[in-house]
Amino acid sequence: QVQYVESGGGMVQPGGSLRLSCSASGFTVSNYAMTWYRQAPGQEREIVAVMSRAGDNVVYHDAVKGRFIMSRDSDINTVYLQMNTRKPENTARYYCKAAWPESDKRGSIWGEGTQVTVSS
Repeated sequence: QVQYVESGGGMVQPGGSLRLSCSASGFTVSNYAMTWYRQAPGQEREIVAVMSRAGDNVVYHDAVKGRFIMSRDSDINTVYLQMNTRKPENTARYYCKAAWPESDKRGSIWGEGTQVTVSS
């Protein structure tokens, strides 16, 4: 069964850094494109970064370009998001998910996410 366990969140001051982890099970992360999402209070969930299946290309939301880095460790089936925060706008709950085909019911599965709070 597909499962995501996100971790690494917490409170950080503007200018600080966090590394989020997403440990996946029930599938192999290197067989799918992987996505980090975030959802801020009162906002819709948005895509933060997408890594290609091959792991050789990552596309970032304009708001995080140059400050966030997505990576993958296929040996332990885990993806990461290195966050070099600057703004309170980065405060959100962060989730990871595989890019399943639209018809795949596994696309409805989400983890609990990990909360990141940027505050001075």
